[in-house]
Amino acid sequence: MVLKLYHFPLSSPSRAAYMSVKAVGIPADIIIVDLLKKEQLSESFVKINPQHCIPTIDDDGFVLWESKAIACYLAEKHGRDDLYPKDLKRRAVVNQRLYYDSSMLYPRIRAINYPILFQGVKEIKKELADDLNVQLGFLNHYLGESKWVAGDEMTVADIAIAASISTVMAVGWDFSAFPNIQKWFSNCETIPGFQDNMEGAKKFGDAVRKNLE
Repeated sequence: MVLKLYHFPLSSPSRAAYMSVKAVGIPADIIIVDLLKKEQLSESFVKINPQHCIPTIDDDGFVLWESKAIACYLAEKHGRDDLYPKDLKRRAVVNQRLYYDSSMLYPRIRAINYPILFQGVKEIKKELADDLNVQLGFLNHYLGESKWVAGDEMTVADIAIAASISTVMAVGWDFSAFPNIQKWFSNCETIPGFQDNMEGAKKFGDAVRKNLE
């Protein structure tokens, strides 16, 4: 059976899963679940994923959610050791960068955007902006040591973080203090599915900026 990806293009994690599918190079049936219309709460989707979150994959009956778990699973299943290295130390660095995005970078981005989109907030609070810039400083440091976020080859960590960074870039964030991120992000154009990612990020950014007006 063809892999099913339940996807919403405005969602950063979902775009990461989409790019992972493209990077691994496998066919997939892309099924759009509109989070703004709360389609993830439909009875049919909750039967598939009781946590009702996007992205979700169905790989011939094996259902998995969380974008980073999806990326690692697909890379391992299809033998893409370049995307998710088997070497213990290289994989540990990739995992560290994935966990950094999950626990540090993306939560700061979400803390800024979610209240604007869904809670009527009309400004970006300085303390939240400062907190995000601290995390961007760490990423800028990583990228001063290697071409990609976890070494000299593109991995699933770059895919995940590219989705996060494209989201905050689309909102109009100032990256002038982070030249290494800017250089790396230009390289990210080679990631399969990256332009589709940018289209989704732009729609997300447009929605956030509209609510700030």
